[in-house]
Amino acid sequence: MIRSMTAFASGERATQWGTLGCELRSVNHRFLEIGLRLHDDLRALEPALRERVAGRLSRGKVDLTLRLRAPEGEGGLQLDPTRLRELSELAIDLSARFPGLQTQFTDLLQFPGVLQAPATDAAALQAEALALLDAVLDEFVASREREGTKLAAVINERIDGIARIAADVRELMPVIGEGQRRKLETRLSDLAQPAGVGQLEPGRLEQELVMWLQKLDVDEELDRLDAHVSEARRVLKLREAVGRRLDFLLQEFNREANTLGSKSVDARSSAAAIELKVLIDQVREQIQNIE
Repeated sequence: MIRSMTAFASGERATQWGTLGCELRSVNHRFLEIGLRLHDDLRALEPALRERVAGRLSRGKVDLTLRLRAPEGEGGLQLDPTRLRELSELAIDLSARFPGLQTQFTDLLQFPGVLQAPATDAAALQAEALALLDAVLDEFVASREREGTKLAAVINERIDGIARIAADVRELMPVIGEGQRRKLETRLSDLAQPAGVGQLEPGRLEQELVMWLQKLDVDEELDRLDAHVSEARRVLKLREAVGRRLDFLLQEFNREANTLGSKSVDARSSAAAIELKVLIDQVREQIQNIE
C-alpha cells in the first residue's frame, strides 16, 4: 500500500484529570524525524511516544502534540484552607507584636503547601495518552494511505505512458535504421565518384553500414526500460515503504532515457526521448511525497 508522507490527524479523550488532545501532522523528509510538544505531566512518556510513532511510520518529518485541558469549572490549583488559616493566625499574632509588619496575601500564597495541584495518577494518565495516540495513529496512517492511493494512480498512469513510448520507439527503430542505411549508402557512393578516388574496397560499404547502425542500436536500452517498468509496477503493489526504492529506480529510468536521446539521429526518436524525460520527471515529483 503506497503511503503519502503528508497527512494530519487529531483526537481527544476525556479522563478524570481533564481532556487529552493529540495532533499528528507530517511533511516530506528523507528520513523519519519526530518532533514532540508535550504537557508537563506527559514528558516522561517521550521515549514510549517515539517508539509508538516509529513503529508505524518510516519516513517524514512528524510533529506530535499532546495537550491536557483541565475539566470545566475546575482550576489547575487548589488552596489548602488549613494551611492558609495557620498562616493567617500567625500573621495576626506577629502584627500585634510588630506593628510595622505588613503581610500581603500574595506573600502567603508563596508558602509551601498553600497552593496544591490536584493529585494525578501518572501511570493511568500515561496509559490514557498512549491509547489516544494509538487511535490517532490509526487515522493518521489511513490518511496517508488514502493520499498514497491517489499518488499511486498518478504514477501508474505515467509509467504506462513510459511503456507506450518505449513500445513506439521499438517499432520505429527499424524504419529509422533503414532510412539511415539509405543515407549512408548515398554518402559513401558519393565519396567514390570524384576523379582519382577510385572504388571502395570490397565489403567496406557493408562494414561502414554495420558500424554505423550498431551505434544507433537501442534495443538494450528499450529492454532495460521494459524491465524497469515491470519492476515499478511490482514495487507499487508492495505493502511496505517503497519511496526510496522508487527513487533509485527513477535514476535508472533517467539513465536509459538519456542514452536514447544521445543515440538519436531522427527527430521522432529525439521527441520520444524528450517525452520520456518529461514523464520520468513527473514521476519523480510524485515519489518525493511517498513514504
